[in-house]
Amino acid sequence: MTPPPTEGRSLLAGDGERNESPASRLLPQSPDAAPATALRIILAVSAGHLLNDTIQSLLPAIYPLLKAELGLTFAQIGLITLAFQLTASLLQPLVGIYTDHRPQPFSLAIGMVFTLVGVVLLSLADTFAAVLGAAALVGLGSSVFHPEASRVARLASGGRHGFAQSLFQVGGNAGSALGPLLAAVVLVHRAQSQIAWFALVPLAGIALLARVGRWYRAQLAAHHAEGGRARPARPLPVSRGRVIGALAVLIVLIFSKYFYLACLGSYYTFFLIHKFAVSVREAQLYLFLFLAAVAGTIIGGPVGDRFGRKYVIWGSILGVAPFTIALPYANLFWTGALSVVIGVVLASAFSAIIVYAQELIPSRVGLVSGLFFGFAFGLGGIGSALLGWFADHAGIDTVYHMCSFLPLLGLLTVFLPQIERPAAPTR
Repeated sequence: MTPPPTEGRSLLAGDGERNESPASRLLPQSPDAAPATALRIILAVSAGHLLNDTIQSLLPAIYPLLKAELGLTFAQIGLITLAFQLTASLLQPLVGIYTDHRPQPFSLAIGMVFTLVGVVLLSLADTFAAVLGAAALVGLGSSVFHPEASRVARLASGGRHGFAQSLFQVGGNAGSALGPLLAAVVLVHRAQSQIAWFALVPLAGIALLARVGRWYRAQLAAHHAEGGRARPARPLPVSRGRVIGALAVLIVLIFSKYFYLACLGSYYTFFLIHKFAVSVREAQLYLFLFLAAVAGTIIGGPVGDRFGRKYVIWGSILGVAPFTIALPYANLFWTGALSVVIGVVLASAFSAIIVYAQELIPSRVGLVSGLFFGFAFGLGGIGSALLGWFADHAGIDTVYHMCSFLPLLGLLTVFLPQIERPAAPTR
């Protein structure tokens, strides 16, 4: 049967072999044809993700120190966040597009080099402009790291794409929780020069990810040694129009997830102090429990591999709504318990969403990874700013009541096409 005219085409180009990027040709075309899972490589890029996101989460943790030592205003603090978010989000799709066509085995380590320079500059900066430049370099390092690291995790997955992406995400979430704790331990004397100790983190990342780069380069070399034969380009699983519609739905779901996470991540301590009159130390402990729970991303990947990504998206976005709606009315104990449940369930959505999007456009893994990682970063920054403005005018309680309904946008999952391949029949 002849496929519809819109199927079998790339979203961004015409049809035929030329549409499949050089890096995409290395990816297994089906689980049956996939090589064994390279678990050590997935663990290595996950550890690299932990190191990268540790430095990212360090930046907000040292704002009070920078403000005191350099005499910065809150407006200048906001501009530092903007500089970081712009380079960390807007550049990722561009990096993904480039590496789709020109794979860069050592780009993961190169990203850590930018981060290293940014950390050293933060420890030495004596002007606001220098701090802006340092924050931008940390964001640039993240932009270079994420798209190709996500591709390496997929390449090493052996067809277990959800599992690999979830394990990769766990590293990043753990780093986000670890950064503020390390800042509290290392910066005991509240001296800006002590930030230089954090240079050890990207240095470890460079050493680790250089080894991953050698593995990736070997995969490319083996492909070229075989004559560099291009597999036939994988067709889009559904028509181009449905792919665009599905991407739009996924972006709305990312919006609901990261706006809600911005609400909890940025203002949770203020909410607890305001509602329950707890100390700052107690509030920070509750925040750490929530951030640690977000590392539950590992759940979504294996479940998605076995039962389908769409079911995980249903369960992790819409399924968390009863807990988020109950949170503003709970006492202190149940607020802590609900926040842990919300963190575990909601965090499992991202790996399922990104793998689903990669399977919508199978020949543009780098672009899809960069787009969704960048969009997530951008929404986190925008969400924090908008919710802060709203909290100033309407109160923190109103913010939590309003945001509690965001997961209901998970109802839009009904419009996502079923693209998972059915299991092969047993004989």
